Amino acid sequence: RTRIGKLEGRTIHAIENFTTILELIEHSGLERLEFSPQTLELEAVTLLAPIPQPRRNLICLGKNYKDHALELKHKIKTNLGVPDEPIYFTKLAHRTVGSQGSVESYFDRYQTMDYEVELGIIVAKEGKDIPPEKAEEYIFGYTVGNDFCMRELQTNHIQWFKGKSLDTHSALGPVIVTADEIQYPPDLRITCQVNGEVRQDSRTSQLIFDIDRIFSDFSKGTTLLPGDIILTGTPAGVGMGFEPPKFLKPGDEVVAEIEGIGKLINRIR
Repeated sequence: RTRIGKLEGRTIHAIENFTTILELIEHSGLERLEFSPQTLELEAVTLLAPIPQPRRNLICLGKNYKDHALELKHKIKTNLGVPDEPIYFTKLAHRTVGSQGSVESYFDRYQTMDYEVELGIIVAKEGKDIPPEKAEEYIFGYTVGNDFCMRELQTNHIQWFKGKSLDTHSALGPVIVTADEIQYPPDLRITCQVNGEVRQDSRTSQLIFDIDRIFSDFSKGTTLLPGDIILTGTPAGVGMGFEPPKFLKPGDEVVAEIEGIGKLINRIR
């Protein structure tokens, strides 16, 4: 049986009056949760992606850490280094993959699969033309995202949509931490390991365009909806940035982690 719940330590309190996180967000339900009298131990359940079927494409920021923008400056066509304005793209995600979920390599046709650990933001309520000083009010919570992608498609298509949108390449989890539990603006260590090797290691405070700017800029003339997912960008250390590149292959284990949120662990198949 699939349910949502509140995690406290290693104990899960199953929520009875909402069936999905999207439903909970849309009804502003955090203040009126009803719990099952029985609790579950974390080890006894399988954690799925917190929003397994997003209603819209994931909203993504490209090149939003200076070190990452510079490492790819000469790697991808039209890559001009550090941007002067936010770079947005969307990622098709009919289904997202949770922690411990497997991610398809498509190794029979592509050989340039890459990883990108990102701070994910879950939008709390509808908003348009949001002032930067009000951005925090529109955040339901935070999660870890891994924006898996195929670099050769990004290069060949000279844009990112197809290379970012292969099935299973949107990983989210292990949980959503509500906004009240993380000091704003978030200054959290963000890392990614491949087979135990630390590849990415930065802090979320190093965003070129911070969360206030993202919300105010993107919402100019564009409506954000409850449950929208924003991936805020990735720091240096992606596979393509190495010389020679360190692309993913079947059997690899990728651990994306953000301080205060948790580890998103995926095996490449």
